[in-house]
Amino acid sequence: MNNSVITAPSILAADFADVAGGLRRIEDACAQWIHMDVMDGDFVPNISFGPKMVQDTRARTSLPLDVHLMVNQPERYIAEFIAAGADYLTVHLESTVHVHRVIQSIRQDGARPGLAIVPSTPVRATEELLDDIDLLLIMTVNPGFGGQALIPRGIEKVAQAAQIRSDRGLSFKISVDGGVNRETARALREAGADVLVSGSAFFNSPDPAQYLRDLSGR
Repeated sequence: MNNSVITAPSILAADFADVAGGLRRIEDACAQWIHMDVMDGDFVPNISFGPKMVQDTRARTSLPLDVHLMVNQPERYIAEFIAAGADYLTVHLESTVHVHRVIQSIRQDGARPGLAIVPSTPVRATEELLDDIDLLLIMTVNPGFGGQALIPRGIEKVAQAAQIRSDRGLSFKISVDGGVNRETARALREAGADVLVSGSAFFNSPDPAQYLRDLSGR
């Protein structure tokens, strides 16, 4: 079991009329990262925000910004999001043909590259790219909307990724996004998750600091 996981509340679940208050809630709860979901209404059926949101968030916090691009042709936006302040920049395997080139450009532009897969994509599809990334994001819901229940098969995918990482002596972090809460966190930690993204459950919690401690197993 991984008892030192990183907790990464998703700002997408905050009140967009009070994003600064959402950031204070994240920092006061002693989260380690801030997760930022960028959605284009094309790759996923929703629209969220763009580089300015990342830039304004960067100006208000020193926490690492974990920016997840749920957009088609992410290569069009890499430089802009890194300039805005993304520390980790994650693109989807399914979103572009030349994903290896995109990963290379993320690192060359100064951010840590991540690779994400949707629930229908098997972990084995990522194997040619695992040497080149710092983060593997396993979506455990179909992306686009918050508050969904975790798809149980996602836990097995985390375990598969952890086994491949161990077998090959790699060091990428395994992140999980979708349906992460007190009830699912232990199984995800046991499977090998390093980063737990939580949105609605975090912002709806009456005690967010305790909630994050419960997620991380501390």
